[in-house]
Amino acid sequence: MAKGYFGRRKNVWTVAKNAVEKGLLYAYRDRKAKKRDFRALWIQRINAGAREHGLSYSTLMGGLKKANIDLNRKVLADLAMNHPEAFKAIVDKVK
Repeated sequence: MAKGYFGRRKNVWTVAKNAVEKGLLYAYRDRKAKKRDFRALWIQRINAGAREHGLSYSTLMGGLKKANIDLNRKVLADLAMNHPEAFKAIVDKVK
């Protein structure tokens, strides 16, 4: 598992073992952090799109719940970035 590591980390058993263990811990931790990072990115994109139409993120999301529009943040962020006319139609239904 230490293949590709540099120096002692690849061929001295105890150093390599410690490096691999630490790498596995980072991998486990960052699989969780990746989900948080993407959610934060989606929220920023939705907020930017909503503010272009005079709403804040929280009022947009609250309006979506009241209007029974079930779109997740990933889809909303994609619409805000790549399909602004579709996002505008959603915002108009919320208003």
